[in-house]
Amino acid sequence: MEMKVNEEARVALLAEVKDISDTDLNKKPADDAWSINQILEHLYLMEGEIAKIIDDQMISGEEDEAKRRRIELSVNRSVKVDAPEFAVPSEDVVTLDELKEKLAATHASLHAVAEKYSEAEFAKKTLPHPAFGKMSLDQWIPFVGYHEMRHIEQIQEVKTSLGIV
Repeated sequence: MEMKVNEEARVALLAEVKDISDTDLNKKPADDAWSINQILEHLYLMEGEIAKIIDDQMISGEEDEAKRRRIELSVNRSVKVDAPEFAVPSEDVVTLDELKEKLAATHASLHAVAEKYSEAEFAKKTLPHPAFGKMSLDQWIPFVGYHEMRHIEQIQEVKTSLGIV
């Protein structure tokens, strides 16, 4: 299955953080806000878990149908969505290089799943999404890309708050 949205999002994400120092990476704009480090951790936790869940569902899930969802609406940051527990980032201090390695690993795992099955096979299985409801698996892979785009905007907001331009 094609991962065009995912690839575009990843290129934009890495461009957005390429010049950030490790010090700035770990600064929070407010006590109740995520640092850029935490946003990136959230992204790799989400991508890795979704890749695993999709693969598990393709292997053992029941065939089901779901109506098409407007997953591109994921980028709308005016709609607040709480992260699932598995994707809530830690308070650990890390380097950008460490985060890039983890992002590359989870991206490779999503690629592996995307290449393992056809779009038609993905369309026969579903998973529930907390905001969109039941979604076919062929929408889950591009959803990861749109989700990443949503958080690129969040990173831009954090950079502005911290005076990193």
